[in-house]
Amino acid sequence: MGDEAGLVRVMAVVRIISSAIELGAALLMLRLGRLDAAVQINAALGMVGPLILVTVTLLGIIGLAGKIPLARLMLIGAGVTLVILGARR
Repeated sequence: MGDEAGLVRVMAVVRIISSAIELGAALLMLRLGRLDAAVQINAALGMVGPLILVTVTLLGIIGLAGKIPLARLMLIGAGVTLVILGARR
């Protein structure tokens, strides 16, 4: 049970870091006040988002390994892959 709580904590911290990156990027956009800079910042965020999604999902899958059948783990992995492929430009 302690390992599970630790994984949840790490997942939450990764999400908090992600939100800090997003907030920092938004503040930077406002500070620069230029459309071209805002588009470049937004493009960089577009690469960070999927990385965070995959990281948090992998942490969750690691925690679930052994608790749910392999077929379900594979379905979760396939779902994440489809989300990332669907979000590509």
